[in-house]
Amino acid sequence: MPHRNAIIVCLSVAILLGIGIVMLTSTSVWIESEATRYTHLKKQALWMFVGLIGAWWLGSIDYRVIRKKRWIIYSAFGVSTALLAALYIPGVGHTVNGATRWLKIPGVGTFQPSEFTKVATVIAIAAWFAHYQSETKNFLKGFVFPSIILGLSAGLIFFEKDMGTAASLGAAGLCMIFVAGVRLRYILPSVVAASYVFWQFVQADENRSNRIMAFLDLEAHKLGYGHQQWRGLLAFGNGGFSGSGIGNGAEKHGYLPFSHTDFIFPMIGEELGWVTFIVVLCFVGYTVFGFMIAIRVNDIFGRLLAIGLTTIIVIPAMVNIGVTTAMLPNTGLPLPFVSYGGSNLVITLASVGLLVSIHSRSKVNTGSDSLTVKGGLIDTRI
Repeated sequence: MPHRNAIIVCLSVAILLGIGIVMLTSTSVWIESEATRYTHLKKQALWMFVGLIGAWWLGSIDYRVIRKKRWIIYSAFGVSTALLAALYIPGVGHTVNGATRWLKIPGVGTFQPSEFTKVATVIAIAAWFAHYQSETKNFLKGFVFPSIILGLSAGLIFFEKDMGTAASLGAAGLCMIFVAGVRLRYILPSVVAASYVFWQFVQADENRSNRIMAFLDLEAHKLGYGHQQWRGLLAFGNGGFSGSGIGNGAEKHGYLPFSHTDFIFPMIGEELGWVTFIVVLCFVGYTVFGFMIAIRVNDIFGRLLAIGLTTIIVIPAMVNIGVTTAMLPNTGLPLPFVSYGGSNLVITLASVGLLVSIHSRSKVNTGSDSLTVKGGLIDTRI
């Protein structure tokens, strides 16, 4: 079997990790004191090491073993949703900038349960369709129950005011449900209804609605809710095509908030210029060849899991790039593999390892896009 798909996926991730470390070195030094200089870089390097070990281990095991342990899959999903629910208990969650999205583990630090939940949800949905693969056209087993799995996790994330993560997880889950072959007459009305409810909640939240208004007229809100995006655009303008050079960016000096996390992409534009195109190209490569891995898989669990593992990384990346270039309202999502953050980095690298495992143990699907099961055919949309 050609290894081109996995090689390009891994190469794309390696380039993004390298750019992330370089830019974190450049940006984080300005938010630290002399005594704590490079603390963020050291932490990120440690989490990268942990994530790479996890990716190597997951890449070396047979992903089909996971499918056979359905009780482990649903237990992991239950634990992840329980951790999300724990954030709603006063005094349990760790609050940053008005949002309670983190849990503290003694001796380890804080982590975001939503990152673990994303992968647990994707695996649970893939396992459901693998178990009921002849029921994908059935309303209850093919649509309602998988939607409950997705809605439970996305809903818990949504109501902790992490609407960007909830929306990206919802989109990834819908991609899996669509690819599984669920009837469009079930999917489309639910998408419309969910979009309407999402919009109503956004309008009811003063902070979110103000971000929408700022997005629509950034010039008028450049000193308020549109400040981050405005400064981000200035960073791109300052860098131009060639960039100002590593370490020479001006916006990181307190002008652009969160320049080492959510808004690290404009800093790449300011200091490295055209390298932003490399970043975008890496995510395009990850998307295309992640889907190529899914197409080559001849079992529905592996195919849907590959789709899910690809989309839960690519969709937040698209949103982050859209936000930092003022093409989307500000949502506060990190750029996978590049932004500072241990939870996101470890989980995304683990996802890559699992995707490599799917590739290395898949067989070439030489027939149609149908999967054979118990003498029949299961139609998927890729």
